[in-house]
Amino acid sequence: MADVIIDAFGKAFELIFLGTDPEVYNTVGRTLYITGVGTLLACLWGIPIAVLLGLYSFRGKWIIKSFSTALIGVPTVALGTLLYLILSKQGPLGFLGFVYTNNGIILGQAILLTPIIVTFTSNALSTADTQLRDLSRTLGASGFRTNLAIVKETMWSMVLAVSAAFNRGAGELGIALIVGGNIYQETRVLTTSIAVENTLGVFQYALAYALILMAIIIVITLLITLIERWKQREGPLKINYKWLTLKWGG
Repeated sequence: MADVIIDAFGKAFELIFLGTDPEVYNTVGRTLYITGVGTLLACLWGIPIAVLLGLYSFRGKWIIKSFSTALIGVPTVALGTLLYLILSKQGPLGFLGFVYTNNGIILGQAILLTPIIVTFTSNALSTADTQLRDLSRTLGASGFRTNLAIVKETMWSMVLAVSAAFNRGAGELGIALIVGGNIYQETRVLTTSIAVENTLGVFQYALAYALILMAIIIVITLLITLIERWKQREGPLKINYKWLTLKWGG
């Protein structure tokens, strides 16, 4: 068994660093593209929803926040099955032709990642420094400017939410497998490649894909951590008091 593991690692590094199989790199590029666009779409509608939930009060707000938090743990196979039924030819959105396409996976990932961005960002906004709120009001800033200042202050929390969403999208399997169909050279991504190669017993390919996937997630996390440490050394956020002030002293 040890020989099999050592051989698998050797072959995996050969595939990664020597490029003996171009499809490995194609699969990596496809994964980054699908996850990147899916994360971008989730941000497009998720961040405005998060700002609304984090900075404004309205009836039923707690229900929406609770529902969003619960959806973070939704099984990807369940979501993939539901999307397949909706996007199939017999489904209500069958005219889009998204089944067994990269666009279908992108849509599924955008839906999957939205609760992560909404929950993490809205929580950060709602727990923002109350001193900034009081200071803004004291300086005569309007409600819009105050909220904009809070958004700027919590920008780093938004970055962390987006990175967490991207990592979740890169590692999901159910949507890519069910909606994408795992078509070779078309919709196959890293996670589906790992599943297929394991099923076929080609462990060196499965390990290569697994190592690449883990490397992507680790590198992104390390980069964000290094940026955070650098920002901490630069000191706390400096508030632009002139920008906040509308009128002072009448």
